[in-house]
Amino acid sequence: MKEADLLVIGGGSGGVRAARVAASYGAKVMLAEEHRIGGTCVIRGCVPKKLFVYASRFADDFRDSAGYGWTVEGTRFDWGTLVANKDKEIARLEAAYTANLDRVRVEHVKSRASFHDGRTVRLEASGELVRASNVLIATGSWPHPGDPIPGIEHAISSNEVFEFRELPRSIVVQGGGYIAVEFACVFAGLGSSVTLVYRGENILRGFDGDVRSHLKAELERKGIRVLCGAKVTSITSSDGGYRVGVDGFAPIIADKVLFALGRHPNTGSLHLDRAGVEVAAGGAVKVDRYSQSTTPGIFAVGDVTNRVNLTPVAIREGHAFADTVFGDRPTAVDHTGVPTVMFSEPEVGAVGMTEEEAVASLGRVDVYKTTFRPMKATLSGSGSQSLMKLVVDGRSERVVGCHIVGPDAGELIQVIAIAVQMRASKSDFDAVMAVHPTAAEELVTMRQPTLQHGLEPAVA
Repeated sequence: MKEADLLVIGGGSGGVRAARVAASYGAKVMLAEEHRIGGTCVIRGCVPKKLFVYASRFADDFRDSAGYGWTVEGTRFDWGTLVANKDKEIARLEAAYTANLDRVRVEHVKSRASFHDGRTVRLEASGELVRASNVLIATGSWPHPGDPIPGIEHAISSNEVFEFRELPRSIVVQGGGYIAVEFACVFAGLGSSVTLVYRGENILRGFDGDVRSHLKAELERKGIRVLCGAKVTSITSSDGGYRVGVDGFAPIIADKVLFALGRHPNTGSLHLDRAGVEVAAGGAVKVDRYSQSTTPGIFAVGDVTNRVNLTPVAIREGHAFADTVFGDRPTAVDHTGVPTVMFSEPEVGAVGMTEEEAVASLGRVDVYKTTFRPMKATLSGSGSQSLMKLVVDGRSERVVGCHIVGPDAGELIQVIAIAVQMRASKSDFDAVMAVHPTAAEELVTMRQPTLQHGLEPAVA
């Protein structure tokens, strides 16, 4: 039986960071990963998705260039080239992740792992048992398969979407969150006919209401058919493609059907009951503020805990775990005010409270909002509109939320998140000199609120 100070189950962003930092403190670390080092983000998530996003935006760039005097002839997109180059980059990143583990002497094995008891883990590939003083669960999440409708076996998830042999001429995407909207935009940008089906009243549940309405209009302007208040009821093979039944609408003929219905914690094969680890509804590992489970010595980070399911959060949690357990530096991660970006077209960036959340929590809220045509569109002829919005505590004047829809929203929101985290006030924003001509200057030049909530009625 092997022994280790730390056994990490899962080789994604959170698990790898925790393993590396723990090893740097002198711990003997072992990591088990059944697929590829890098996990969802690197192998089949954020990174390849962003590469596809870049590819999809060139079509608009070519069209926009005409207004600036360019003549672009003979453009042609080759799906096979994109996929092959994506595969090369993912292989490079996987090799880099692996090399980083080797550099700090983390032993890594290609195997599924499950609990034998509270301190012993079984490596399924070899049957070998490993006894560890500490075990970190970092197995991430897995796509939700969807309801058991007729033909559900024909639907694919985001795991398979990067492996298409050819670009689909048409695709139905069911879902209304990050993954569904991003892939709808990717395929529309590459020339596919796209239908987005979502059961809710509007896409992007949990985002600010103005962001939801604005982006839906932008998607439709780009030719994406958005069907809200509906869901796929059946999928039937038809002439090399599929006939997709959607309640309340005529059947849709499509080459591919992508279900992006959220993800669930990947705990099903871990046998957590053998270690006495409690899980919440949906399978998430219950943890305290230091990421320790209900069993001492067993910890969990990342999506498997279903706290804030974003790659940078998993990395921060993994680092904090290693600092706490092996670095004698107890560190709890602050999960409030986490910035986020959705790589739709146009992009969405958000940090802090939505208008709806602020009104419910603070009562008195000032809203500053502007929509405008990006400067680049003035010559290109594009009809795209940007949205920028600040949500302000009406009593303290603290900026409690920022929401952006437009080019480079992700880059902007990363910087704005610093100000929000530092509890900057609206007067702090007003005191900053504008950089002209930029879209970002709108964030420091909005002087009058467009809407105020919770004002006391005037006394006669």
